[in-house]
Amino acid sequence: MKRTTLAFMAAGFGSRFGGGVKQIEPVGPNGEVLMEYAVHDALQAGFDRVVFIIRRDIEQMFRDGVGRRVEKKCDVEYVYQDLADVPQGIALPEGRKKPWGTGHAVLACRKVIHEPFCVLNADDYYGAEAFRQIHGYISADARDERKLDCCMAGYVLGNTLSESGAVTRGICKVDADGKLDEIRETRGILLRDGRPCVEAEDGVRELDGGEAVSMNIWGLPASFIGYLEEQFPRFLERLSGDDVTSEFLLPSIVSRLIRSGEGSVQVLPTHDKWFGMTYALDKANTQQRIRALIAQGAYPDRL
Repeated sequence: MKRTTLAFMAAGFGSRFGGGVKQIEPVGPNGEVLMEYAVHDALQAGFDRVVFIIRRDIEQMFRDGVGRRVEKKCDVEYVYQDLADVPQGIALPEGRKKPWGTGHAVLACRKVIHEPFCVLNADDYYGAEAFRQIHGYISADARDERKLDCCMAGYVLGNTLSESGAVTRGICKVDADGKLDEIRETRGILLRDGRPCVEAEDGVRELDGGEAVSMNIWGLPASFIGYLEEQFPRFLERLSGDDVTSEFLLPSIVSRLIRSGEGSVQVLPTHDKWFGMTYALDKANTQQRIRALIAQGAYPDRL
């Protein structure tokens, strides 16, 4: 079996969460954080290594809050997403405060990931099915590592909404072979009278709820990091001098990859229900959902 790595993007600031480091908020009955349930599912699926992408200012808190427990279960590496990590000769825009987004987070792993990997958000619950599907895809012996043959878990929109407020989802157009044609970032999706709706310029538009959506969990070959190394300088060169907010985001990078014909993305359907820690109000719901999963036997009481 090929070695496979799970990479958590855990350097975010969580502005909608209302302070604190939401990635290490305890939600399990023994103080477990949401990432630990993903680690449990991923190790069961066959992953054998974890990389945490964090900020240096939360390193000690992160190691104490989750890292040391995960280190007892598998190999662990830490890498740091840093605003100043840009190609030589490129100046930082004056006034830029935050790093460059999810693509930049993956790029921070370039010295430690040399095998197929799954990258995901640190503050979302994905369910076991996604890890089984992604691991099976990226670890297949016939997979050519030189090709940008990627995959993603495709969730059902109706299974991914928050009762605490509006969310952004990547609504996917998928072809007859299950390949991703297009991913459209859609902001302001919320539940209204139990139905998913989106706030548009011409009013509120109701959605079907069965649309395939990306929840930012990707299965990628090691060669994808080389693609990021090519694309990141180009992204920076396209920015205007006063742009201090644009981000180098995985959905945009993947869309460019597909349009150029340089790679493809297989959408792997999953029917697990997402929940996460977008808003402070989500914590109580997350704790309740974890308790329910333990009662159903999906997880032991103590991971």
